[in-house]
Amino acid sequence: MADVRRFPVLPVLAGLLVLYLLVPLAAFVVRLGGSSGGLSAPGAGEALVVSLVTATVSTAVIGVLGVPLGYLLARRRGRLVGALGVLVQLPLALPPLISGVLLVYVVGPYTPVGELFDGRLTDSMAGIVLAQVFVAAPFLVVAARSAFAAVDPALSDVAATLGHGRLSVFGRVALPVAARGIRAGLLLAWLRAFGEFGATVILAYHPYTLPVFTYVQFGSTGLTSTLLPVAVALVAAVVVLVAADHLRPPRRRRHAAPPPRRPPEARPGPVPAFAVTTRVGGFALDVAHPAPGRTRVILGSSGAGKSTTLRVLAGLLPAAGTVTLTGDGGPADVTALPPEHRGVGYLPQDAALLPHLSVWRQVTFGVGTEPPVAAYWLDRLGLAELADRLPDELSGGQRRRVALARALARQPRLLLLDEPFTGLDTPVRDELRHELRALQRDTGISTVVVTHDPDEAALLADHVLILSAGRVRQQGPQPAVYAHPADPEAARLLGIRNLTAAVTGPDGALVLDGATVVGTDLPAGTPVTWCVRPDRIGLASPPDGGPTGRVVDVVRLAAFTEVAVDVAGVRLTASTTGAPPETGEAVSLTVPADAVTVWGPAARPGPVPGRTTGVREAGQ
Repeated sequence: MADVRRFPVLPVLAGLLVLYLLVPLAAFVVRLGGSSGGLSAPGAGEALVVSLVTATVSTAVIGVLGVPLGYLLARRRGRLVGALGVLVQLPLALPPLISGVLLVYVVGPYTPVGELFDGRLTDSMAGIVLAQVFVAAPFLVVAARSAFAAVDPALSDVAATLGHGRLSVFGRVALPVAARGIRAGLLLAWLRAFGEFGATVILAYHPYTLPVFTYVQFGSTGLTSTLLPVAVALVAAVVVLVAADHLRPPRRRRHAAPPPRRPPEARPGPVPAFAVTTRVGGFALDVAHPAPGRTRVILGSSGAGKSTTLRVLAGLLPAAGTVTLTGDGGPADVTALPPEHRGVGYLPQDAALLPHLSVWRQVTFGVGTEPPVAAYWLDRLGLAELADRLPDELSGGQRRRVALARALARQPRLLLLDEPFTGLDTPVRDELRHELRALQRDTGISTVVVTHDPDEAALLADHVLILSAGRVRQQGPQPAVYAHPADPEAARLLGIRNLTAAVTGPDGALVLDGATVVGTDLPAGTPVTWCVRPDRIGLASPPDGGPTGRVVDVVRLAAFTEVAVDVAGVRLTASTTGAPPETGEAVSLTVPADAVTVWGPAARPGPVPGRTTGVREAGQ
């Protein structure tokens, strides 16, 4: 029995349709070859010219009006836009004959519009164009809407932060990126207009288009007289299709970059402060942040509101509240400024490179970007040899470097980076992290980095803001936040693994295996949660006093070894760079009191602007 899984289902189905489409053409060729007399159809050439001219004019009108309509339908939301989208597609669902009747109601000889033109709109080439536009326009609008909807919104966002207004974003970003779909829509519209019959024969019977001429020939002298006009139509259609298929974008030109010029030594950039509230769908953001540090990181889990906060700072999302930039000239309120006028550099989670532009054109895309400065950043970030490559010819790390160079080339006052290193290989990620840290140090530019990685936050920030569910959970200088999280949730977001529930012992002390770890001001028997960083726990083998436990796991990592120890039912992880103990071995732990943070009953989930009541921290 034959294996049905090997049966070529898809090729067979596709072949059946191809066969059905080609059989009529083959039959026509056979009929044409068997024609005994010469082909003659006076007026066929004139009808062909009318069809070619009117179809081309109609397509031009459709392109000029339909492309902006497709763009707006793709970018806007709401019931009105949805209804409009349905209405503009309605001619697709109507028989062409009905479309012609509808047009007669509007531009017929006895309508106000028709009388305004003395009835000359019908039975003229203008009438043919009106009929063709009505019937063919939806083909372009649907294609353009789909093409614009597929354009990554991050491209428009980045272009706005690079100084491009709405019209420039449309012409230089959305239109080139959606060009392939728009070309397909224009081709469909032209072919539909060229072959239009039903609406045209109702509205503009004269002069004859090629379809109307063929219909008249068929009705007057029979099938034989249609051979020439059908052949002419087939040849014209094939020529247009072949020409459209061979249209190619112009070859890339090599760009000779000018000699690099280092940007002028700038004073430290402005520091952002903000107090904003906004709502995106069902998500509410309410964040207030002073401006004490020049390099800060917004840390939180997915869905915490980090990217939304960054977009508000960039001016890409409307929000209630204030956004100010504090520099040498004092605070400047930028709340009302659109993104193109805020002077910020913005890197979304993806590099958001324009697919049709080379690296050099990417880096010089910002309004006012000076080519020598752009050349400097290409050289500084190791991209000079890649200047003529397109984005799809770059690795992930190279694309991130290009995006960073593009933002820096415009010499922004503030740099906003949204998860800039996510998805990269570890060596590339580490290299780019340290490159950014060097840029922060060398240029003095203020940066706001969004991340969910606490190690990345510690490397890049002098000030950390922890977000959870759209609210500030904790904020402050990086060393203080990492040493003493405000609550257990903040500790979890900071990557502290030793997060343990306990009950205070006599005098409110936190006791582990009979040894006091740290004292608190809480009553005895109070349920608490406490934490200590693994790197602050010391190990002794054999045990030399203190809480004693047994090693249950040893994980040897690249730079250190993690040792999990069970101490009286409590599992703690310590990190060490020395020779680790073996699994099952007894060890004692040294836990410095100033490394322990204890939260009492008041340390519950929720917004925590600073220290929580009932927290016992180092030195207390």
